[in-house]
Amino acid sequence: MAGNWPHAVMDGYRPAQVGQAVARALAEAMERRRLSANALAATSGVNRQVISNVLAGVTWPDLLTVASLEETLGEMLWPRHVEWPTDGNGVRQQPPSLQVARDPG
Repeated sequence: MAGNWPHAVMDGYRPAQVGQAVARALAEAMERRRLSANALAATSGVNRQVISNVLAGVTWPDLLTVASLEETLGEMLWPRHVEWPTDGNGVRQQPPSLQVARDPG
């Protein structure tokens, strides 16, 4: 493993790749909406500690948790793929994280 969760390159263990892809998507969705784990928990019915644990990589979410969060956030968290991009030499690289523009107001 190279890098920090959830942007570490995870070779050969598909469940971890999926778990970190969900964690990245969740963190990015929460940031776009400026939602805390407490606020998301209140609206989704998912326990705040579960949300925090998923974001930290302590646990992987079950399907009901993913479905509840997707419904509340109005977007897909489950990855369409978990392949890492490669450089010109075929070496796997961290995917670029979504850069969210901050509203200065």
